[in-house]
Order: sequence, then structure tokens, then C-alpha cells
Amino acid sequence: MYKLIVRNMGYFLISYDLHDPIQVYRPLVEEIQKIGSCRQCLDSLWVVKSNETCGLLKERLTKHIDRDDKLLVVGLKPHWAVHNLSKDCTDWLSKKI
Repeated sequence: MYKLIVRNMGYFLISYDLHDPIQVYRPLVEEIQKIGSCRQCLDSLWVVKSNETCGLLKERLTKHIDRDDKLLVVGLKPHWAVHNLSKDCTDWLSKKI
């Protein structure tokens, strides 16, 4: 007998530091965009909607960065605050989270 596990969609903050000055962001950014509804709020900070866990998202994204690069994936709650972000990002957060 199989057990079906259903996860509710959640919102996650994804942030990264790529250390090689010539490091190409494109593969990582393209993978982040494939996750689902997303918005880039700062240069290396995204908010995404996904039914995956933080751990699964981390595993998925580390395939697109070097070993010495840094990656942070954090689940978001519907409580947040911003200062001086773009209207596009703030509007998106207001509608989605």
C-alpha cells in the first residue's frame, strides 16, 4: 500500500553568494525560475513558490553552483517587512504571501 504525501505550496527565500568573479549566474537563475512563481527582490535574493522542501530546493540548486559558493533556502511565513525594495517586488509579495 502506498501513502500519498501532499505538501502545501509554500514560499521560500533563496539567496546566494557566488565567489568566482567570473562565475556565471545564468544556470542558477534559470533553475530558480523553473521552480515556480518567483520574484527577484535583490541582486542575489529571490522569493519562490514551491511544494518542495527547503532541503529539496537546496539539492536542486547546488547542482548549478561551485563547491565554494554559498546558498541559503528559508521557508517564509505570512509575516514580512521590507524597506526600499522595488514596487514590483513589494507588490508581488503583497499579493502572494
